Amino acid sequence: MRKVLSIAGSDSSGGAGIQADIKTIMAHKMYAMTVITVLTAQNTTGVNEIFGVDRAFVENQLDCVFSDIFPDAVKIGMLYRADIIDGIAEKLVAYKAGNIVVDPVMVATSGGKLICDDSVAALRKKLFPIADIITPNIPEAECLSGLAILSQADMVSAAKIIAQECKGSVLIKGGHLAECADDFLLAGAEEIWFPGKRIDNPNTHGTGCTLSSAIACNLAAGQDVKRAVKNAKDYVAGALAAQLDLGKGSGPLDHGYKI
Repeated sequence: MRKVLSIAGSDSSGGAGIQADIKTIMAHKMYAMTVITVLTAQNTTGVNEIFGVDRAFVENQLDCVFSDIFPDAVKIGMLYRADIIDGIAEKLVAYKAGNIVVDPVMVATSGGKLICDDSVAALRKKLFPIADIITPNIPEAECLSGLAILSQADMVSAAKIIAQECKGSVLIKGGHLAECADDFLLAGAEEIWFPGKRIDNPNTHGTGCTLSSAIACNLAAGQDVKRAVKNAKDYVAGALAAQLDLGKGSGPLDHGYKI
């Protein structure tokens, strides 16, 4: 059985973060492991409180996982603080981890801020250079590139700027664009567009977490990055199309719609 490690925050409402990752990994018939970086008190209407986990304890979790059940892929989500980012990067390099997917989580679907100001620089310096793929959405890509992204051409320009700090691929998710919902993947010199069909469902809590976890699963299965992204998008589209409707705000996806 393939093993996938999620390094991310806990979402008490179960729609995003560690909880979404575990559900996604199980839906792909793989074994899920977790390293929890931050605890959140949140639900579909917003983030009420954030409690960061101590760096030493995060590193202890990583040591326990890698020394016993070595993961075939690693998904990295909400990290919150710069010191935790430093510790995670050092451990992943030391253990020679592969198939690393970094979702640079900055803002929740509900609008709550999920990262400290100094953590963006740490992400770029420590994690981007070791990631096989990073998966920012439009607002995150704007922050990372310094560009306003209003069109597909802007997505391409932003991806090329971000790629200068990465060893791997850059996937910019286009769901926030007015003109379309297409995603753009820059894989080395190859530019790939994934046409996006907007699904009439306001419940999108945890979509980014789910996509990045699905990509990690597909990489763990031996798929190349282009196929991994395509299949992950298909999985997320199915989870949205299942029309699960829970909570008073932007509700979660139906991660188990195939089960």
